[in-house]
Amino acid sequence: MKTILKAAVFGAAASALFAVTPAFAADGVCLITKNNTNPFFVKMKEGAEAKAKEVGLDFQAYAGKVDGDAGPQIEAIENCVASGAKGILITASNDSVIPALKEARSKGVLVIALDTPIGDKEAADSTFATDNFEAGVLIGKWAKAQMGDAAKDAKIGMLNINKDNISVDVLRDTGFLTGFGIEVPNGKVMGSETDTRVIGHETSNANPEGGLKAAENLLAKEPNMNLIYTINEPAAEGAFQAMKAAGKETQALIVSVDGGCPGVQNVKAGVIGATSMQFPLLMASKGVEAVAAFAKDGTKPANSEGLDFFNTGVELITDKPVEGLPSITSEEGLKKCWG
Repeated sequence: MKTILKAAVFGAAASALFAVTPAFAADGVCLITKNNTNPFFVKMKEGAEAKAKEVGLDFQAYAGKVDGDAGPQIEAIENCVASGAKGILITASNDSVIPALKEARSKGVLVIALDTPIGDKEAADSTFATDNFEAGVLIGKWAKAQMGDAAKDAKIGMLNINKDNISVDVLRDTGFLTGFGIEVPNGKVMGSETDTRVIGHETSNANPEGGLKAAENLLAKEPNMNLIYTINEPAAEGAFQAMKAAGKETQALIVSVDGGCPGVQNVKAGVIGATSMQFPLLMASKGVEAVAAFAKDGTKPANSEGLDFFNTGVELITDKPVEGLPSITSEEGLKKCWG
């Protein structure tokens, strides 16, 4: 099996490099992630590559630069089709990839969304992902219980990926608010809530630098911000640094989603109060298995109910458990992070 990595290739250089990528020597699978720096996607690639080797599929991996940048992903999709891929696994940056994915499917390529559901059901054959809404609900319920009576006067900062209403962003965001007990009039977009406890929504680009800037912006609006929701743990790390720089690191609870080993370490260190653990290695390996089955006899994946969504599970990680909300400790989480 050959492995070809074109991670983080952009612009004019991307087109040139994609053009010379050799075709698969045998049945092949492509993994296309949002970037190749977030530990979540690093683990996903590890899982996909290992499973591809196990089942005898050639493997190629591609990545964009930042969340929300679909251009490199579209080029990667086109390249994978041209190379003769049997299947494409993708964490879509946004819905701009839909036409390219539909074109891939029309040419007989199995398309599987990982982690981030595609906005058009005709663009993917199935989805292997966390129930991201439930992941948000868990940290919302935990935060409300931790704050107790003070929850009614909470000052909440929301750190999203960006303003594009990417499905995973919307689901985690609205799930958190719902879990906290805040009404969300429109569950398909972020920011429809009118509850004055929400200070605002800021773009973090799902990385530490963006999280720091976003938290600084929210602190400027409300110096007494005491609860911070973050789309993922890298953004949470940046938010903590912003609070620390302002001398307010103990002022706000920080909650997040992903459950990577670095994030769970931050739960143990007290940087993050609670996080919802996902299982990207499982998402990726199950996706590769589906491509292998498709390559063998044309079988397309369906769960036990005959549906095209596979829930790969979520667990609440915290060292401050609350009654009635199942959770595991950071020590337990470190034994299974992203497995």
